[in-house]
Amino acid sequence: MIDIPLVDLRAQHEQVADEVAEGWAEVLETTAFVDGRQVAEFEAEFAAYQGVEHCVGVGNGTDALEFALRALGVGPGDECVVPANTFIATAEAVARTGATPVPVDCVADTGLIDTSLVAAALSPRTRALLPVHLYGQAAAVEELKRFGVPIVEDAAQAQGARRHDVPVGGLGDLAATSFYPGKNLGAYGDGGAVLTSSEELATAVRLLGRHGSPRKYEHPVLGFNSRLDTLQAVVLSAKLRRLEGWNDARRAAADRYAALLSGVDGVTPPVVLGGNLPVWHLYVVRVAERDRVLKALHAAGIGAGIHYPTPVHLTGAFAGLGHAPGDFPVAEATAGEILSLPLFPEITAAQQERVVEALAEAVE
Repeated sequence: MIDIPLVDLRAQHEQVADEVAEGWAEVLETTAFVDGRQVAEFEAEFAAYQGVEHCVGVGNGTDALEFALRALGVGPGDECVVPANTFIATAEAVARTGATPVPVDCVADTGLIDTSLVAAALSPRTRALLPVHLYGQAAAVEELKRFGVPIVEDAAQAQGARRHDVPVGGLGDLAATSFYPGKNLGAYGDGGAVLTSSEELATAVRLLGRHGSPRKYEHPVLGFNSRLDTLQAVVLSAKLRRLEGWNDARRAAADRYAALLSGVDGVTPPVVLGGNLPVWHLYVVRVAERDRVLKALHAAGIGAGIHYPTPVHLTGAFAGLGHAPGDFPVAEATAGEILSLPLFPEITAAQQERVVEALAEAVE
């Protein structure tokens, strides 16, 4: 039985339950379930929080990535650079536009895209770069700007993170984020958003998510049906007001893990890239014999996880890219070692001490 979960959504819900119930009651009374005023209010709040001019709510984070790419004109015959070490949705969104994802290896100590390898991945067909702000810290986006290629940030794991004091979401041309329940800012179901300071790109994204329609029954472009629900906007607004405090609590917990792990041999703690203020969506360590260690932690009631066990280029979904084991050696090596420890704003010192004790015993 797992009694220290990887993420404790119940504890978070208890803090916003009354506010959400009151907001939902208003939505139920007005029956404005789609495009209610709460959606526009949240979009304005989140744009301001992320330091950009526009936020467009959509149905989920994968749609957000796809629509950001489509707004840039990405389509069949194009290529987009993605990290080999990421959740499959990053590459999946590229493929859904008809373009081809081009993986690039990661840096071992952070897991972030290795920007020194991006130049070799570029071609005349490259239309976008998709750095992923992995595990809650920003990729070095500024090192990608020299290529002159549009940048779409995958910011699903880094709501509130900053790089050189600039919030993620405002580092590139557009950013996509997910409000999947386990995210730092999570809904009570699926949801996502595209962030940008370009009015033209924001308008294009909004059209895509609303059947290509600026007004009812007018469809100048082919679109999709992907909007942020009013009920979810209520949840997200309530949580956004608490996000800074929750991220501070995550940072304190990460500092505590670092101190506890300092005397544990066989465990490599995460490294923060210089210039980053992370929000610790995940606390990912590296260990030998990871699968055995994970099994031991689960047996001890510790809800550890793996993010991610298979690099994009080795998944069956992208076998058609033609890559083989060994093509991206760092991502492949770390995929067998990475282990995500329980981390959420409400985690206690006692819980973390127990996690580290169980981890040390399993590693030894």
